[in-house]
Amino acid sequence: MPAKYADESVLENLQLEPATTYLLSALDAATNERIVAESGNTPEIGPRELLFGVPEAAVINAAFTHSGPFGGRFHSAGRGAWYAGVRLRTSQAEVAYHRLRFLRDSEIDEPVASEYQDFVADLWGNFHRLSRTKDSAYLQPEPVPQCYRPGQALAQKLLAEGFGGIVYPSARDPEGTCIACFRPALVTSPRRGDLLELSADPVTGKCRWKKLFSPAP
Repeated sequence: MPAKYADESVLENLQLEPATTYLLSALDAATNERIVAESGNTPEIGPRELLFGVPEAAVINAAFTHSGPFGGRFHSAGRGAWYAGVRLRTSQAEVAYHRLRFLRDSEIDEPVASEYQDFVADLWGNFHRLSRTKDSAYLQPEPVPQCYRPGQALAQKLLAEGFGGIVYPSARDPEGTCIACFRPALVTSPRRGDLLELSADPVTGKCRWKKLFSPAP
């Protein structure tokens, strides 16, 4: 995830008067999708499913509440999911694709460097598996977001049937495997991995990753 969102609130790092911090915090609470859902004001997911009082609870909850206006490959616009690559290389390929797409949509025509925080977690539960050959309808790389619609319908059906998520071939890494987890409680032992920098050039389509920091073993 973008490193600037890895901490619970950017307000913690601002040197402001207490009254100003209070007003900004109130505004953040009213507009932050995670805080709104944690307060019980989001119909698709709320406090009964979200996590509290555990390490990186805010990071996990954010994955399920900041779902995006069009959703994703296996989640709707109202309820997110925790996405992960089995290997770091696969996660990097997925992130790089979406970063390039964002830069091009923003009509940026020069390389941009951005920091990302890798998170590692253990996932458990009953996960549905997709095949690259048999289930290609759910794995189309383009066009986004239209190609997500079959996967979103499948995810809604599997969620209702009690599945914990989907294990599927990556659309961005030909040899990679991804996981979409449907429920916050199934994301266990989250811990911070490497701090990375992605240099993305929207003109050439080239991306380069650099490790900035690795946590102690």
